[in-house]
Amino acid sequence: MMSDEKPRILILSSDAGFGHRSAAQAIAAALEEKYAGQCLVEVVNPLNERRVPGILRRSQAEYDDLVRNWPELYRLGYEANDRAVTSTLLESSLTILLYEAMRLLLNQYKPDAIITTYPFYQPPLWACFSLKNWQIPTITVITDLAEVHRLWFHRVADYFIVPTPDVAELAAEQGIAAHKVKVLGIPIHPRFAQKPADRRALRQLLGWQPEMTTVLAVGSKRVSKLPDFLRPLNHSALSIQLAIVAGGDDEMFQELQATEWHLPVHLYNFVNNMPELMHAADCVICKAGGLTITESLACGLPMLLMDVIAGQETGNAAYALREGASALVRKPILLLETLFHWLLEDQALLHQYAMNAQRLGRPQAAHEVADLAWQLACRGPYRRHHFRIPAVANH
Repeated sequence: MMSDEKPRILILSSDAGFGHRSAAQAIAAALEEKYAGQCLVEVVNPLNERRVPGILRRSQAEYDDLVRNWPELYRLGYEANDRAVTSTLLESSLTILLYEAMRLLLNQYKPDAIITTYPFYQPPLWACFSLKNWQIPTITVITDLAEVHRLWFHRVADYFIVPTPDVAELAAEQGIAAHKVKVLGIPIHPRFAQKPADRRALRQLLGWQPEMTTVLAVGSKRVSKLPDFLRPLNHSALSIQLAIVAGGDDEMFQELQATEWHLPVHLYNFVNNMPELMHAADCVICKAGGLTITESLACGLPMLLMDVIAGQETGNAAYALREGASALVRKPILLLETLFHWLLEDQALLHQYAMNAQRLGRPQAAHEVADLAWQLACRGPYRRHHFRIPAVANH
């Protein structure tokens, strides 16, 4: 990097699930917030490049259908690929399929540091670096809380950003040196760190009843049973109001609009102000995605987990349950029973779960990753066999 040039940071992501792209965008937002005008940041999805085989490009769109309609098939595939032999074969295949697209991206953007929020890109990056005997400083950001595929732990990364001590232990088991592992959390948008001084005032600003206990329900095309779970609450006579987000599922949103509601309800199809909605709520009904759980913890928001995708979400749910920040409610009647108990005795249980969630929350993760990326980009690429990048202090 020439001394008069701005450091260039390339963030590699994917649309296979919400969490990968959200983490990438969160880091980009934090870089803009802290280093505006001092560096150039690009968020790129290599799987969308025309040189990538169609089977990989289509895998992003097919991910939703697979986890929604064939959950057991997805689980079996996830577990099979997490074995040592099949994982090695997968790495070799990814190198072959993605090498040319990755080489062209590196030539196009000429980054001084790379952040990847998706594990598929590490093998082709390793191949690109190996052929030239130089390395672009690389940060791998892991987006699941507990059960993590071994593909994440690739030797190409200079640093691994892990969400929990559980994942740090998995990294050690895979032979990753301790100084490369930083327990920072999953990066979420910096707005989640902006806790309001007055929750009631925020509710009023949103058009909600400021004094009522508020249950936020978050759906999507992967949470098709959300209306069924809300039906007992609607007929429960609990003193609550509901804020329901359909997550862009038009069919679900229409069903919610057609429902005869017997308690105060606020309906949204797709929103861009999730940080404000979460900060204004008392608890959330959701699935066990790493992104949603991380956002909820950052807001000190207890979770009622109604759906868990077999595979990485199993670990997400187990982590939140073990730490007392969530309850698992796989049936509508269990949701009603759990919420009823949370609200007894001046909401004593609800407050306890909220305290546990707040203890686990890491709302500053995006800023901390941005700081690390900035330091590495200022140093820039290095020769692989003559210099190892210095350790950066843990936060």
